Amino acid sequence: MDTRSPYRLHSRLGYRVSRLSRVIQVRIEAVLAPHGLTRLMWCVLTGVGEEGLHAPSELADYVGVTRPTMSRLLRTLEQRGYVQRRPVVSGDARGVEIGLSEAGRQLVVDLRAPIDGVTRHFTDKLTAEQQAGLMQAIDALMEGESRALADF
Repeated sequence: MDTRSPYRLHSRLGYRVSRLSRVIQVRIEAVLAPHGLTRLMWCVLTGVGEEGLHAPSELADYVGVTRPTMSRLLRTLEQRGYVQRRPVVSGDARGVEIGLSEAGRQLVVDLRAPIDGVTRHFTDKLTAEQQAGLMQAIDALMEGESRALADF
């Protein structure tokens, strides 16, 4: 006889966190998709434009992707005219600094308010204390876990 309690999928932490994550992702993607952007591309643009990160390796660590994935993201954003690569050391193609083009800067400005609106849609449902508690709980759950999305 099986004495385990019922599984209760909808009560499981993983299910609930995944579901919330997906709901937020869908809303963010709805803002980005008309501009041909993915969430990862947006993270790169804000990493450069708002966080002051300019080295591809810094951006990979910031976004939580592998360096080859970051290379592909940067290549796509460069082809679309949103970022520019500038050599740091002349003659060494590996030493590059990433900057936003004027189109990239404008895109970050244009999309920041709607993206912030998605965040507010959810955070407005919580008190400041609940928001702080949620962030602390997330930090505790992530303690010792890999930040790289490629590890999933």
